Amino acid sequence: MIKARSGTTAQLVQLCLGYFVAYVLTGILVKYFTVVRSPKMLEMAYLFNNTLGGSAFPLLVVLLLGWVRLLQSNRTISWAGLRMPAEVAYIVPSGICTAVVIPTTTLMYSLPISVMVAMVIMRGSVIVISRVVDELQIRQGILKKRVYHEENLAVMFALLAVATNVLLLPVVAFLDGRGIKASAALGLSASAVQGSFDFIHSAPALVILGLYITAYAFRIYIMNYYKNTRGRGVELDNRGFFAVEQIAACVGMVAIGGFFVMSPGLLGFRDQRILDFSGAALHPDLSAILAGLPYGLVAFFSVFIFMFKGRTATFAGLVNRLTSLLAGTVATLLTFFLFKLKLPSLQDWLSVALILVAVYFLTRAERRRAAELGLAPAPAAPLATAVTPVPARPPAG
Repeated sequence: MIKARSGTTAQLVQLCLGYFVAYVLTGILVKYFTVVRSPKMLEMAYLFNNTLGGSAFPLLVVLLLGWVRLLQSNRTISWAGLRMPAEVAYIVPSGICTAVVIPTTTLMYSLPISVMVAMVIMRGSVIVISRVVDELQIRQGILKKRVYHEENLAVMFALLAVATNVLLLPVVAFLDGRGIKASAALGLSASAVQGSFDFIHSAPALVILGLYITAYAFRIYIMNYYKNTRGRGVELDNRGFFAVEQIAACVGMVAIGGFFVMSPGLLGFRDQRILDFSGAALHPDLSAILAGLPYGLVAFFSVFIFMFKGRTATFAGLVNRLTSLLAGTVATLLTFFLFKLKLPSLQDWLSVALILVAVYFLTRAERRRAAELGLAPAPAAPLATAVTPVPARPPAG
């Protein structure tokens, strides 16, 4: 990969391509281990092994490369006799939020809620949160940029793309009720997801959903607070932020994972998902751990896109989510050719079409932003070809 100048469209395209490839590999490996391989792995067992490999890899990288020392600070503070960047005080909580996002992401798919609704909530919430964070930090005087109208239009089309399946359900039900077999034509049955919103009456489901959205909201706010409050002459080096956040996230996940591993014996928890997770921890699978390496790469690219220099949270959040959406469709397509699994549905392709419209507006916004920042004009196509989002479980970052 050719090294591009920091903050340029070329660098953004490279990050998107890396994120896209790593996300596609993650999606393919999920299907291989939980659907294709014989014997198949339980989803919670794969979660443990995949998360272990995906978390250990970036942690090892940041420690070996000494990225913690790269954290540029506005000022230093003293704690327990040690001098450290003041930013550590809020980057560590960001890492803890990451430790919450990762398990709740998978738990969302195990709730009494349709997969389509779960994906809409997870991806849509990140897009909305990013826009809200921009508005909040503009009002606080933290963000000195304005959100272009092209970015707002991209938000609208991205949300339509995310919600395509759910939005089609009322139409399918209406047409089916009048003798037009729309469900058969679309491969989508309204009855199949009947009651999928009943989870709003489930306290555990609402707690998990609330934890996911709250953790992501704090994390996105913190990332953009760090990005938008660099002092004069203080370089924005996201590697330092990522290193501190990753260390905190790993400590948090070890604590959370350890609790659930020991809970059957100590607290008598008998939920099957907890038993599966605990069993996987006691009998790790090396191949599944190694399969977590692409997921670890996703973490790098995801954070660097979220915190991309000179861009709003709205823009970066959209690029991140749209990349994962398109990567999910591509992963589904590749699993069809590799494993003879299902092709992407008609509504998946409709979602792709809406994503491309959103990308068009993002490309226009990027050209304006590049000109505003005094960077080389963005090429017409690369962002559209590079911005490309996993089926079973989106990455933490």
